[in-house]
Amino acid sequence: MSYSIESLNQMDEAAFVSALGAIFEDTPEIARETWQYRPFTDVNSLYTRMIAIVNAFSLEEKLTLIRAHPDLGTRAKMADASVKEQAGVGLDRLTPEEFDRFQSLNQAYRDKFGFPFIIAVKNHTKESILDNFEERLSNEVGEEIDRAIAEIGKIAGFRLADTVSGS
Repeated sequence: MSYSIESLNQMDEAAFVSALGAIFEDTPEIARETWQYRPFTDVNSLYTRMIAIVNAFSLEEKLTLIRAHPDLGTRAKMADASVKEQAGVGLDRLTPEEFDRFQSLNQAYRDKFGFPFIIAVKNHTKESILDNFEERLSNEVGEEIDRAIAEIGKIAGFRLADTVSGS
């Protein structure tokens, strides 16, 4: 469903959270906190506020947000938006070899960092995602936390653009 910025500004807290609670994977608290900053002039001001809320999170809150995301290429249950995003780049149609490679990289990444690999898959291919996976495995934990939060911000931007009309 698509919402105008005007209709979002007029919603009560419950309706606002219902409309935007899935922008950040399994973390409707961000929409709940964002609601109090209405009215928003446009989708960019809404997005900027949501990102500011995430950036103000403690380290543990950031890790909880990161861990709410599914592994890439998995067959596990995930949010509808993640299903669509992964399907958009063919991660729902992996060959057995590709599936094994994704599973191996997912496990290596989780073993090293303690959370799933996050990348905004829109505008990527399976190959570019795999290249990013391999490249980022050499990073330090703090660098990957920052990168995961930045990628989550990109994902949120894409989801907002799909949710808010006129954006």
